[in-house]
Amino acid sequence: MGSKHRLLPWISEILSSLKFDTALDAFSGSGCVAYLLKALGKRVTANDFLHFSYHLTNALTANPGITLGEEDLAIALEENPLAGRFIADTFQGIFFADEDNHFLDNVWANLQRVDDPFKRSLIISAMVRACVKKQPRGVFTISGLSGKHDDGRRDLRLCLKEHFLESVDLFNRLVYSDGSEHRAVCGDVFDAPASVDLVYLDPPYVPRSDDNCYIKRYHFLEGLSCYWNGMAVLHQSKVKKLQKKYTPFSYRKTALEAFDRLFSRFQRSILVLSYSSNGYPGKEDLAALMRTYKSQVTVNEHEHRYHFGTHSAVRRERAMVREYLIVGT
Repeated sequence: MGSKHRLLPWISEILSSLKFDTALDAFSGSGCVAYLLKALGKRVTANDFLHFSYHLTNALTANPGITLGEEDLAIALEENPLAGRFIADTFQGIFFADEDNHFLDNVWANLQRVDDPFKRSLIISAMVRACVKKQPRGVFTISGLSGKHDDGRRDLRLCLKEHFLESVDLFNRLVYSDGSEHRAVCGDVFDAPASVDLVYLDPPYVPRSDDNCYIKRYHFLEGLSCYWNGMAVLHQSKVKKLQKKYTPFSYRKTALEAFDRLFSRFQRSILVLSYSSNGYPGKEDLAALMRTYKSQVTVNEHEHRYHFGTHSAVRRERAMVREYLIVGT
């Protein structure tokens, strides 16, 4: 679970040792590996079944150099009397103050006036980042208004509009064109294009507990990325979770078969599987399975500490893991 950005130097070292021109980031998540692949000069397709992940990669990797200017920000921030109240009404008193909820409703109403898909993704991505920065633990399993996790840091003092503007400035500086055409796709991994030189795989893990579920952690971001259109909100839950999206990688009964399908589908490409010592199946089983499709399989290891949560149980039991890059050529 979690973004791989702290592991990027190690991942970059492994990827740079391989010969390839085109790449698929099949479970793009935060988009940091897709962005790395672009920085390495590869032609990239980024795929994820979550909408907010799609917008992050569309904004920063697929984007051919389009940024948000003052006129775009004026449109996004203009007070809109026709703005809906879905966030204000549904999430009142849960994550953000009333004025912050109104800010999100208002920006979403103004998105209808933004036609460029990359500008839309930039605005949505800036809202997503703003919400993560403002939420005390960066996840949406607990209320952000309880004060329990308020340690006085600057991120908790800023309003969402201030975080949004800082995020826009950051993303504008990250956007660039390298002359290649990159793609972002929102879909099932088994429908993702297979005609690429290398496939980077970072699938969901079988969760050790329900709290470790990706949708449970980031349901608010997923809903925000499409204004909860067509999504089933569990109104009886305290934080208004979304109904989980099914993935065979998250269940012990189906995970191994799902990996077999995955390796089979992309067997003509170099396979780079990112995995963790707290995942199921284990690295030995996955390496053996990959060897049924690849003549040479190498397991690279790196010790890593994740930064999810603040309570002692998380730090003690889950923070330190061994990260693996299992490479099949």
